[in-house]
Amino acid sequence: MKHEIDSHHPLVEVEVPGSKSLTQRALLAAALAQGKSLIRHALISEDTGHLMAGLKKLGVRIEPSAEGFEVTGTGGAIANPKEDISLGYNGTALRFLTALVCLGRGRYVLTGEPRLRERPVGPLVSALQAMGVTISCVNHCPPVEIMTNGLRGGQITLSDIESSQYVSALLLCGPYTAKGIDLTLQGNIVSAPYIDLTLRVMNDFGASIITEDPRHYLVGTQNIYTGRDYYVEGDASSASYFFLAAALSKKTIRVHGVCRQSAQGDIRLLAILEALGCSVSGGENWVEVSAPQNLVAGDRTFDLGDMPDMVPTLGILAAFRKGRTIITNVAHLRIKESDRLAAMRNELNRIGIRAVERPDGLMIEGGTPTPASIETYNDHRIAMSFAVASKVAPGIEIADKKCVDKSFPGFWQELAKI
Repeated sequence: MKHEIDSHHPLVEVEVPGSKSLTQRALLAAALAQGKSLIRHALISEDTGHLMAGLKKLGVRIEPSAEGFEVTGTGGAIANPKEDISLGYNGTALRFLTALVCLGRGRYVLTGEPRLRERPVGPLVSALQAMGVTISCVNHCPPVEIMTNGLRGGQITLSDIESSQYVSALLLCGPYTAKGIDLTLQGNIVSAPYIDLTLRVMNDFGASIITEDPRHYLVGTQNIYTGRDYYVEGDASSASYFFLAAALSKKTIRVHGVCRQSAQGDIRLLAILEALGCSVSGGENWVEVSAPQNLVAGDRTFDLGDMPDMVPTLGILAAFRKGRTIITNVAHLRIKESDRLAAMRNELNRIGIRAVERPDGLMIEGGTPTPASIETYNDHRIAMSFAVASKVAPGIEIADKKCVDKSFPGFWQELAKI
């Protein structure tokens, strides 16, 4: 759907699906809850499909409805499927279910595709072992083999963790442990906004969490989850590619399904776009971005520790912006769906842009991208970021278009509107 604002800035309108982070957290809470939940506007993608298949093996009833999914919770009684649970490439599901199955009885094995078997779970495994569960894995990576007789809970300290998903996995299961969880975080915590999302979903499903400060959480056992009607807001990470498209294409793009006030950390990309000269406006369920004639030039440094998934998005923006962009505090991107720092360096160099990998990030010199075929490393975020570049720099081709199905199966149809 298009209509003209003026001859220079045509308005393009796009839709984003439900948030992957919120869909997965809501599915987990609904799976543990007493009673039925309706999860509306849920993301339907490869990742959420693997999580739902895993939950079904653990005794959760999940049925499609006109508005999303109806989930019949287990009340915390986790079944034992007596077979391996494979989670594809879904790192979030692997970490969440590693904690969840510890609430069950007997032996469980969690595994996935080769890249998932390279993604670490060490600190989470150590925390669960401290709560009385027998767990083994090779080099701190899946497959994870678990022998359990319920989860004791208790005091846990996590230090300098490379994934906030360890924290979320423990918190989500907290109400169903024998004595609750008293969790303290020390040192560097990456992706902290995702912990806030977890707490929000837990509250929505009726759990009580006492947050004495952002590094200390008490989860009691008196308030377990109750089934409810839950609406999943749109995915801010998916929206970022259209915010980027507006910044590069000189079009005004309105993204439906997200709002500026979202608790999702990736919405903070909008503040960076404003600092670089873009205009941002919005309403209850949409955000609109327009670009200036030229983005603000000059050397800039951005700490993306709280929104690491935005590194590919900002990396593409940096490729087209005059000046040097330094991205810091994202060393943990080396253990994502791909080694995202190496992937961004390689592919930016491939399109003629100077990019240098640093210990905790990237340095990118803006320039004029040249034609190339982009290797995606089977990583949806690399594919979607460079796909936006292909809209404004002729001759950039994406080698593997299918990998976007992990988080945004409708991406190519929405991009075609620009």
